[in-house]
Amino acid sequence: MLATTLSTSLLGLDASPIRVEVQATRGVPSFELVGLAEAAVRESRVRVKSALAQLGVDISDYRIVVNLAPADVKKTGSGFDLAIAAATLAALRLVPSDRLHGVIFLGELSLAGGVHAVRGVLPQLLGARPYGMTQAVVPRQNQGEAALVEGLDARTVSTLAELYAWLQGKGELPRAEALPPMTELPSHDDLADVRGQPTARRALEICAAGGHNLLMIGPPGAGKTMLARRLPGILPRPTAEEALEITALHSVAGLLGPMQALVRRRPFRAPHHTVSEVGLVGGGDSPRPGEVSLAHQGVLFLDELPEFRRSALEALRQPLEDGTVTISRAQGRATFPARPLVACAMNPCPCGFQGDGTARCMCTPERVRAYRARLSGPLLDRLDVHVALPPVSVTALHRGSRGEDTAAVRERVQIARAIQSDRRRRHEVVGSTNATLASRDVERVARICSVSEMLLTTAVSRLGLSARAYGKVLRVARTIADLAGKDQVLPEHVAEAVSLRLLDRGVHGAAAAA
Repeated sequence: MLATTLSTSLLGLDASPIRVEVQATRGVPSFELVGLAEAAVRESRVRVKSALAQLGVDISDYRIVVNLAPADVKKTGSGFDLAIAAATLAALRLVPSDRLHGVIFLGELSLAGGVHAVRGVLPQLLGARPYGMTQAVVPRQNQGEAALVEGLDARTVSTLAELYAWLQGKGELPRAEALPPMTELPSHDDLADVRGQPTARRALEICAAGGHNLLMIGPPGAGKTMLARRLPGILPRPTAEEALEITALHSVAGLLGPMQALVRRRPFRAPHHTVSEVGLVGGGDSPRPGEVSLAHQGVLFLDELPEFRRSALEALRQPLEDGTVTISRAQGRATFPARPLVACAMNPCPCGFQGDGTARCMCTPERVRAYRARLSGPLLDRLDVHVALPPVSVTALHRGSRGEDTAAVRERVQIARAIQSDRRRRHEVVGSTNATLASRDVERVARICSVSEMLLTTAVSRLGLSARAYGKVLRVARTIADLAGKDQVLPEHVAEAVSLRLLDRGVHGAAAAA
């Protein structure tokens, strides 16, 4: 008998429905699986056969053929086990085949018949809704994700025996229940702990308010890492839509813990400088998100920026500009969102002590130029704010007063974000923050007077800024005006935005000389 059920396959965050067809006939015992399946999918026949044996289902007299259609779509992962087992039971006439109609099955089987969690349940169920699916059966450990999908009757199962009884009409499977929000542990990374560095603190606030990328240059111990780790705390809490995007990406990457539901905190990712290009931007035979996507709607911190591989840094240029990563493979294209706030840190020279006032630096001008030339001009152009951090004196550490705490700064950032959100609705501009404003909208919403325009023109000429950098300065000035509660961008806002690009001459000059 032939039985058919449904599952899904992921390519990036896009789910495609997969028809699981099982033909069971008496004959020479075999279990064949076709349909462009990778190794983990082909191995499902071993798991399914063993799990069925635990139910007392003997298939030793049958020739089982499993087809995963469409055959030209590559199937990856172990999530097809449950669908294959359900269709096999129907093909053996042990359960009514009509019980499988309109149901999506996701789950990995153990040899003992247990149903284990799989990756990507949330995006797979979200992708199934447009195809008219009304019901899903998922592992109980994935119920937190399944409960987030509205309009779908999601049932949970922990063993194949439970599913067998449900298909026979002898029992009910519990519906996926929304899990209570995880109690957020209090963060010990408070901005008030940062002593000194008023310019850097101000730059952090501007970047958080407008979603601007940041480059910090300073000697070891100046507080670059300390500041970066406090950046997520001053960002507004993610909206429901943003939280769903973050959760879907973490689900695909397998970063959600058991019984974990919606991710309500903005991610902070800090890959080591030895990370590969694939690790940073994503890729692989079965495309997986990289660090830039896992930091989506959060912060991606790149410490010791010049030490990263040149190829990895150059691969970041397109995601920083477009907000997405597209990975092309023979079987299709996978697209992941990639809109983090990128915070970078580097030393001023190879030894790190140039300009610290101690005369410890012995680096020659040639070594300094070679060190800074590891960063290309196009990459630096995409970092909106450049700020220098001087060394912090011992006196400031012991006697310096505590600055504003994270909560106070976050409140101002939220107000500025609300202004941008209101502007987006009123003017129908593209971009959720000032940093993502479309080029055609920048000058329309960042209205500047003649004095501001003359100041900006002079700065562009003297600093040798590119057209992209010119747009970045305008966006930053718009954010500074929003923090000040001003509708028009005033000369003081432009002046401060320009001052946050003054490092361009030194760093870009070294890059151009290489």
